[in-house]
Amino acid sequence: MLFQDTFKHKGMRKQLIAELRKDERITNESIFDAFYAVPRHFFLDVAFVEQAYSNKAFQIGAGQTISHPITVAFQTQLLEVKKGDKILEIGTGSGFQTSILCEMGAKVYSIERQKELYLNAKKIFDHFHYNPKVQYGDGYKGMPAYAPFDKIIVTCGAPEVPQALIDQLKVGGILVIPVGEGSEQTMKRLIKTSDGDLEVLEFGTFKFVPMLEKTAR
Repeated sequence: MLFQDTFKHKGMRKQLIAELRKDERITNESIFDAFYAVPRHFFLDVAFVEQAYSNKAFQIGAGQTISHPITVAFQTQLLEVKKGDKILEIGTGSGFQTSILCEMGAKVYSIERQKELYLNAKKIFDHFHYNPKVQYGDGYKGMPAYAPFDKIIVTCGAPEVPQALIDQLKVGGILVIPVGEGSEQTMKRLIKTSDGDLEVLEFGTFKFVPMLEKTAR
């Protein structure tokens, strides 16, 4: 991991943020502030440093990827993050999305099923002095011991919305999840209404690595 942030890196971040601003769906200024504060190249192999601020996904090991910056920004926008929100993240991955949420002032609880990624992400969080509660385990089960959550974000493609996650969401809470069994998924935002029903909105097609159920060893 390369924990060196130069003027060149900061300049590339500003260019990336300028690109993100062109997407009229992204309106929360605190998202742009977080993207500037969190160096994306810290989460990638040294070989990808020069490309770290392009709007691309990259392999991060264990068959997983770091999402396109626009996807991270859009999911964060849908989540309507407020400072102090208690947020459950399914799929820590590189830790980039986790760090964006931490930088925005959320209290983050994150689950990762790949041991290699879980350990790498913890090193990055220590460097930033972020303090998310990170767990190695099965994202389908959520974190019932810490429920309920204000918001839940899933950063991998789920064949369906896990009932355990709905159960762990507060009334009035938001769940953002890409749903679909094929190579593409539909981005959904579910709001848990006061009577226990769900208000569901769809926001187009995306491509994520699949959400896997059994914990890797």
